[in-house]
Amino acid sequence: MKSQDIRKKFLDFFESKGHLIVPSAPIVLKDDPTLMFNNSGMAQFKEYFLGNAVPKATRIADTQKCLRVSGKHNDLEDVGFDTYHHTMFEMLGNWSFGDYFKKEAIAWAWEFLTEVLKIDKDRLYVSVFEGNEAENVPFDQEAWDLWKQFVAEDRIILGNKKDNFWEMGDQGPCGPCSEIHVDLRPDNERTEVSGRSLVNADHPQVVEIWNNVFMEFNRKADGSLEKLPAKHVDTGMGFERLCMAMQGVTSNYDTDVFTPLIAKVEEITGKKYTNNEIKNISEEQNQTNIAIRVIVDHVRAVAFAIADGQLPSNNGAGYVIRRILRRAIRYGFTFLGTKEPFIYQLVDVLSVQMGAFFPEIVTQKELVKNVIREEEASFLRTLDQGLHLLDSVIEKTEGKIVDGAKAFELYDTFGFPIDLTALILREKEYDLDEVGFEAALKAQKDRSRAASEISKDDWKVLIEGNIETFEGYDKVENEVKITRIRKVKSKKDGTLYQIVLDHTPFYPEGGGQVGDKGNLISANETIEIFDTKKENNLILHFAKQLPGNLEANFVAKVNTGLRNAASKNHSATHLLHQALRSVLGTHVEQKGSLVAPNYLRFDFSHFAKVTDEELQQVEAFVNARIADQLPLIERRSIPFQQALDEGAMALFGEKYGDEVRAIKFGDSMELCGGIHVQNTANIWAFKIVSESAVAAGIRRIEAITGDAVRSFYQNQEATLKEIKETLKNPQDALKAVHSLQDENTKLKKQVEQLLKEKAKSLKGDLLNEVQEINGVKFLAKQVDLDATGAKDLAYEIGGTANNFFILFGTVNEGKPMLTAYVSKEIVETKGLNAGHIVRELGKYIQGGGGGQAFFATAGGKNADGIKDAIANAVSFVK
Repeated sequence: MKSQDIRKKFLDFFESKGHLIVPSAPIVLKDDPTLMFNNSGMAQFKEYFLGNAVPKATRIADTQKCLRVSGKHNDLEDVGFDTYHHTMFEMLGNWSFGDYFKKEAIAWAWEFLTEVLKIDKDRLYVSVFEGNEAENVPFDQEAWDLWKQFVAEDRIILGNKKDNFWEMGDQGPCGPCSEIHVDLRPDNERTEVSGRSLVNADHPQVVEIWNNVFMEFNRKADGSLEKLPAKHVDTGMGFERLCMAMQGVTSNYDTDVFTPLIAKVEEITGKKYTNNEIKNISEEQNQTNIAIRVIVDHVRAVAFAIADGQLPSNNGAGYVIRRILRRAIRYGFTFLGTKEPFIYQLVDVLSVQMGAFFPEIVTQKELVKNVIREEEASFLRTLDQGLHLLDSVIEKTEGKIVDGAKAFELYDTFGFPIDLTALILREKEYDLDEVGFEAALKAQKDRSRAASEISKDDWKVLIEGNIETFEGYDKVENEVKITRIRKVKSKKDGTLYQIVLDHTPFYPEGGGQVGDKGNLISANETIEIFDTKKENNLILHFAKQLPGNLEANFVAKVNTGLRNAASKNHSATHLLHQALRSVLGTHVEQKGSLVAPNYLRFDFSHFAKVTDEELQQVEAFVNARIADQLPLIERRSIPFQQALDEGAMALFGEKYGDEVRAIKFGDSMELCGGIHVQNTANIWAFKIVSESAVAAGIRRIEAITGDAVRSFYQNQEATLKEIKETLKNPQDALKAVHSLQDENTKLKKQVEQLLKEKAKSLKGDLLNEVQEINGVKFLAKQVDLDATGAKDLAYEIGGTANNFFILFGTVNEGKPMLTAYVSKEIVETKGLNAGHIVRELGKYIQGGGGGQAFFATAGGKNADGIKDAIANAVSFVK
């Protein structure tokens, strides 16, 4: 059975059981600060389990893109070495929100596997929770009794808390679970060893395929458990593993989920992959297999993350994506001999395979390919640079063990993989100080963890059953009550408080727009709200202190100055999007934004630098819409499909409900939850201040509106006035500047000529000071030249004869520099190396440098050290 058919059968089966089929949420999470990525099927339904929102149906089924490469669930280092771990995987799931429970979940799981898919019942084992006395959670007798209807008792396994009690995190809903495992070994192996003994033992052919979680508890901050008000079912079935079971193979990578990608890698690299059935392969073939598995797994994770809006970067989720891609590039570089970008070509295959169920991989295909190709090219250059740096480290190593701290510096600063460092060292018959490396790595992790560590108390609920409502579209202040509070501690921010209100005018950060600031005011005190965010459908108001009387009546008052400035920038962002599509073409799509009170930032897809002329056209387009005084047409609750049919722009990577809010100014119509001006005239003016590249195929515009534009032009006017005064108030300032530039160019040429003549006159004097030591013509001297003059002079003198070693010291504007020249004959016969020499002598000027063996320079901070450097240069020839 093909993978597409398996996926469809699952969804059709649960639709027949009364489940609403919903699309996968984006792999990148937008409003859950506890998770970087969607790491399980239940993540998009978290707010329902927490009771912060009402689900659109009590029964739901889907297939969810998941990514597990950080935090508690981190499979990255296992990927490639075995045949069943993945970074991105699909999780088939069925959900009950206070509807059915264990009886139906277990019966339907068995029915689907054995009657719909017709998996051999003799190959299936199930597990139930054995209970935990310490937490007062009993053995799951109900699940045991239900399973006895379908399987013999010797196929029901008791599992401990680690294997059979599922939790979404340190706090939150949790409960016992019942797993289903399948034994895919050949019959002869099954006869010899019972599959029961191999369950949860990391056997590659005895694997868990389905987990049914029975959510009935809530884990509190102190670790204790309390009963949830309603019972829920949360199931997850590993799609790739299910395909392995259905296609009669013993590896996920031998299923049609991966074989088309593997075939493409074979075609590109000329390397062959051997499937899991072939035994006793060579170590070289094993390394090839691992590399190909790494690449075909990682390209899925990276491609879908980019398609859902997460570009590779140097921090946060973007860094994780970059790290996954670099791991794939590195395996190709080391084991498949790929020295040019090639992974991006796999995206074409991926879009054909998965486009029917995940259309974003089709619509974003060109962007994904361009970003991956640019990242590949960049990291291949880094690898090349890293090889040279590693050679330098080896040269300075005394003995045969390379310092772990040096290896960590290569890894941390230059992104050079530690396993590649170890491999190269082994080839050169060196060892790596692994203990030193691990110590440096641990120190960095401890620093990072300490900086980002956050602890949260349980919510203290003051008013039961209140789900907060947002009233900020119509109000900037209203009377409120506090419904719940939570204390949060972090190394970075200290102690903060998160406050939830019964209703609020404060806009929570979202859609690119920053959260509102303002105050909570009672009869006796004022509490500053310095930020507002959304988490699992709750609007959190951040404060550095709590009110003395939490039960008082308050007025929630938004800082309208900041709110109004942000609304101008948000409305201008919509007009900018329209302008870019009009001027550059309809291929332009928003790829990210930041809407703050003082400026706006807009990232968009475009494959060339935007020209000055195009930027002027874009700016003029937006200002024309401002001049047209277009009124805001807001529709707060319009069916999603109807909005699209009417021409509304839906942004990539966003999760939309059945009902959406549409914002329209003239012909610009977008789905948006942000705060906007009532008329484009309120924006006053729009000015682009910069345009730059963010990643391959992604450009960024930063712009300002309103008072910021007024300040911009006032500053420009003041600057022009200063320039005029400096130039003695000429009638034509521009002409005066051009004249000054021409004069400066002429003077520079004259100075260059004078320096050349000075160097020539120095040449004769310096040749008289040359000493011959051990067959080397030696000259070390401080000269009154700039760096270029010193270089020219060194080459002039060095060219008069063989066997020269020259060191010049120069000081320009207080900055010292050493210039070393070594004749090529001495490099080869005497082992002198200009790069090594300046690195050593550079210590005297508190600096360093490098270069080639025959010419190198070093800059520093201590000009007084030049005389010591010159005095010690002779040691290299003695």
